[in-house]
Amino acid sequence: MISLNVNEKDLQVDVDPETPLLWVLREHLDLPGTKYGCGVAQCGACVVHLEGEAVRSCVTKVKRAENKKVVTIEGLAENNDHPVQQAWTEVDVPQCGYCHSGQIMSAAVLLKENPNPTDEDIDLAMAGNICRCGTYSRIRKAIHVAAEINKSST
Repeated sequence: MISLNVNEKDLQVDVDPETPLLWVLREHLDLPGTKYGCGVAQCGACVVHLEGEAVRSCVTKVKRAENKKVVTIEGLAENNDHPVQQAWTEVDVPQCGYCHSGQIMSAAVLLKENPNPTDEDIDLAMAGNICRCGTYSRIRKAIHVAAEINKSST
């Protein structure tokens, strides 16, 4: 049994410790918001927070998450009202939407570490998140909007 804290809930899963965290979240814990994109940590669709760090859950073994805090897109904000989620809606970022849970999770960590990023900061931090629809300019704009929302709420 592996003990996890996922979205503030203490849970146990009976899986092989080598199982990718992505599959534990999706298949064992019924948290489908974290997406499978490539399986080799190249696209960013599977980003979750592990102890506050953005990690690629498709290559993160569940044993690495044992007794640690994991946050998925479902747990980022109780009412989907995290500043990044608000900005994503305000800017109308998603086209197909598939990559956006990973994009949002990466952006949330960026803003936590750098509350007032430049375009260059955003491009650098988000470079590992692929959007097949090419909404990169809207993603950048939404991150700036989220930074402003953060400023106005403090």
